[in-house]
Amino acid sequence: MYPISGCGLFGGDEENVPPPPPDPLAPLLAEALSLAGAHEAAAAAFPELAERLTPVAQAHREHATALAAIVRTPEPTATASPEASASPVAGDAKSTLAALRSAEQKGQKAAAQACHAAPPERAALVGSIAAARATHLEVVR
Repeated sequence: MYPISGCGLFGGDEENVPPPPPDPLAPLLAEALSLAGAHEAAAAAFPELAERLTPVAQAHREHATALAAIVRTPEPTATASPEASASPVAGDAKSTLAALRSAEQKGQKAAAQACHAAPPERAALVGSIAAARATHLEVVR
C-alpha cells in the first residue's frame, strides 16, 4: 500500500492557489471611510461646522457599509485606512472646508469613473454614491 499524498487531487493543495484579485470597488470603499473620517475630524475641530458635516460623514459611513456588502469584505475601520488618518483640519474653518471640498471633488470623480466601469448589478449603487458626493460639494462650499 502506498499512501496518497501531495497530488492535490483531493483539495489539499490550497497554498498553491493564488488569492483572488482585489475587488475593483475596494478603493471606493476605502475612500468612503476616509471621507467620513475627514468630515468627522473637521466637525470635531470646528463645532460650528458639525451640523453641516455630520450628515455627510454619516452618508459616507452608509456608503462604506453598502460597498462592504457587495465587495464581500468586512468593513474596515476608519483607523485601518491609511487615508483616513490624514486630517483635513487646516488651520481655520474656511481652509478646512476648502480641503474637504477638494477631497469630495476627487471622491466624486472616482465614484463617477467607477460607475462607468461597474457591471450593471453594481452601477446603481456606485452611481448613487457619485450623485451623493456631488451634493456633498454644495455642503462644503
